[in-house]
Amino acid sequence: MQKTMRDQAYKLRKMVQQQRFVTCNEEPGLGPRVIAVTSGKGGVGKTNLVVNLGLSLAKMNERVLLFDTDIGLANVEVFLGVTARYSVRDVLFGNKSIGEIVESGPHGLRYISGGSGFLELVDLDNTQRSRVLELLRYFRENTDYILIDTGAGISRNVLSFVAAADETIIVVTPEPTSLTDAYSLIKILVKIRMVPRLYVVVNRAGDLKEAQNTFQRLRMAAEKFLEVSLMHLGTIYEDRTVVSAIKKQEPLVISQPRSVAARNVEEITRNLVLERPHRDAAKETFFRKVLRVFGLG
Repeated sequence: MQKTMRDQAYKLRKMVQQQRFVTCNEEPGLGPRVIAVTSGKGGVGKTNLVVNLGLSLAKMNERVLLFDTDIGLANVEVFLGVTARYSVRDVLFGNKSIGEIVESGPHGLRYISGGSGFLELVDLDNTQRSRVLELLRYFRENTDYILIDTGAGISRNVLSFVAAADETIIVVTPEPTSLTDAYSLIKILVKIRMVPRLYVVVNRAGDLKEAQNTFQRLRMAAEKFLEVSLMHLGTIYEDRTVVSAIKKQEPLVISQPRSVAARNVEEITRNLVLERPHRDAAKETFFRKVLRVFGLG
């Protein structure tokens, strides 16, 4: 198991660090914030947070693109009430335009299905490479926030997007297994030397004390053993209206905007907006990383 994990970390690090320099006509400090939302294990409410966070940002007149890379599942589509006819693959390997793969949701929220995850599709011809550039140009020029809904766990596809993102939100619950799996995810990011700015959202906490204890356990372990700093972005408390909204296939911030959980999401959204990190011109952004992976420099 350990050998497999080491091999996986080595291959991913080589993939992301394959080329040293890239030129992509990208001006420092511009472009959307690219935020991956992930979790060490499934069933912690990750996709529910992604959808409602995206809608909360959209309600603040931010231009939001939700990018679903959770392969084989359509949870985002269920929450938004949309059906993706096409994915990024149809632009890269088919004859579809960007406009044909972008689905529209409430409050102007846009949604794209990642298909099999374009960060892993590295063997592209010149036409496909030009389409990657076209996609990135669309993302940069028409978006304030890109929220990437990754799969759960530590697969290569998940790690690719988390490592490439400028910032990452890790969703945990008070369950010990959730914290253990979240720690394992952070540990691998440290091992491949690709640690983005990390936020933590505690979901399904019974009260403030439980939320604080949950975050502190993960924070102290990450700082002590991995030398990684985590920021508590906020907490979503246990709320029956969440289950009701899921059953109705309606986003919580729209169907139950005054509920405890919806107000929690709005607070998390405000915290995220206020925590806008300084854009270091010397730091490689999501777009540069993608270009480097594809050899488009």
